[in-house]
Order: sequence, then C-alpha cells, then structure tokens
Amino acid sequence: MRRPAIAAAVVIALASLGLGAPTASATSADESVCGEEWPNSRDGNLRVWQDWGCQGILLGTTPGNDRFWGDSGNEGVFNSPDHLAPSSVMNSGFLGGKDVVAFYAEKDYQYQFGYVCLAPGELWADNLTDNYYQSGAVVNDNIRSHQWVTASACGAGTWLT
Repeated sequence: MRRPAIAAAVVIALASLGLGAPTASATSADESVCGEEWPNSRDGNLRVWQDWGCQGILLGTTPGNDRFWGDSGNEGVFNSPDHLAPSSVMNSGFLGGKDVVAFYAEKDYQYQFGYVCLAPGELWADNLTDNYYQSGAVVNDNIRSHQWVTASACGAGTWLT
C-alpha cells in the first residue's frame, strides 16, 4: 500500500518544479495582450474582439446596450455580421449599479435561450470557446445582444471566465 504515498510524492515533486497539470487559466501571453488593451482607467465601456486574447479586429466599444448585433441598421455599435464573430470581451464599465455585462444567445435580451455575464472584477474573458450558454451552445462567435445589468440579474453558472 505504498503506491498512494509514491503518487503523492511524485505530485509534490512535479508541483515544486512547476510541472503540474495544466490549469484552465489563460497563459501569460494571453493576459498580456488583454492587459495591453485595458484602458488607463475604467471608462464605462464594453469592448469586443474578433479573435481570442483581445486580438484581431476590434468589433466595437460601447457604454450602452445593443438589442441585436445582427441588424444591418444603426441601432447599436454592433451590426451584422458581428453576432457571428466575437471571441473575446472586456468589461471596463464603471463600478456600482449596472456594472455587469450580460450577453445573450438571441436578440432582444431573450434569456430563455441562454445568457452569460461578465463581472467588472473579471475584467475580460479572453477565450469564449470554453464558455457555454444554458442551452449548451458555445458563446464564441455567437452573441446576438447584450445589456448592462446588476450582478443579481445573473444566475449561478452564467459567469464568463
């Protein structure tokens, strides 16, 4: 029965060398790119990029809500085909009140098809491919609307990482 002791010793040795199992957190290269995009101070905006890691085309920056990212009009910052492109998002909104951004799988903030939230303390979600709506659909390249809400509007299991 020495195997558990040997396994524990191996885990401790690997951890001390920094060779433990990979974690779900972003790599330092990913963080540095988003960190470079972070404004000097909170400016009240949501920012959305086409590529993960806050890279590629900046699809938009807005302090407001947008009821349909797939429209072809001038109702909001995001217009078609933006609803098929987001891969990273940033919340530099002002703290207090409605400081959480809720992203929806459908237009007009329809929560029954699924939503996810980005808290102001999270700052950004640099890779939406590992986030899912309640329906099971991936968030990456799949946002139809967003609005600023209070934290109490977001349920358990809806927070972006």
